[in-house]
Amino acid sequence: MSDDTKRILGIDPGLQTTGVSVIEISSSKVYKTLYCGCIETAKGKKLEQRLVEIYSSVNEIISGYNPYCLAIEEIFFSSNAKTAINVGQARGVVLLSACINNIKVFEYTPLEVKQAIVGYGRATKDQIKYMVKILLKITEPQFPKKDDAWDSLAIAICHANSSRFYENIKKNM
Repeated sequence: MSDDTKRILGIDPGLQTTGVSVIEISSSKVYKTLYCGCIETAKGKKLEQRLVEIYSSVNEIISGYNPYCLAIEEIFFSSNAKTAINVGQARGVVLLSACINNIKVFEYTPLEVKQAIVGYGRATKDQIKYMVKILLKITEPQFPKKDDAWDSLAIAICHANSSRFYENIKKNM
């Protein structure tokens, strides 16, 4: 990775499925997808085992791709407290991994991500996928299989398009 490129680790946290992506942004604001996938944990395992799997997998990705920062979605659940708690725990181990690896963390609400990608806060999953495909020049064989992976790409792009990203780059150059 050269000095004029930065990598963003995008995370859509979840206990059963955590979407993970790494995108690279050049100084000319060209995006490139380096990694996109999901960390999946089995429902039959104990909670602590599932959290260790998420933590270990995120550490491996950080080690392999050396991201500049991590962009993660904030939790938003209106009715299901148990799901919110499980997502919060998964999110917590991701944040722990970032902290231990000295990676800056930036958080975005689902509304902010949708507005950054589509320009509309009530955008559908299909609208987000469509724009992510265009922005990252993703062709059909490269399509992620799960929505969580698409969401992680959208979160990373949201951060890449934010003024916070460019302000931090200027400070560190």
